Amino acid sequence: MREVTVSSEPIELYKLLKFESLVSSGGEAKHVIVEGLVLVNGEVETRKRKKIVAGDIVEFGNEKICIQVK
Repeated sequence: MREVTVSSEPIELYKLLKFESLVSSGGEAKHVIVEGLVLVNGEVETRKRKKIVAGDIVEFGNEKICIQVK
């Protein structure tokens, strides 16, 4: 699991995917979220603007990310 530190929380789910280069664009991030390909804390998340906070675990593809705040 990779730990990602953000400077402030919350961060929107689609932005996290884009900033961490798990997808190539914000549009692609929104698409994979709506398609049900992203898990937050072990559950499928389809809300593009879901607020992600410290301690949340985001999974997409082969990546698993734990969020921390600076």
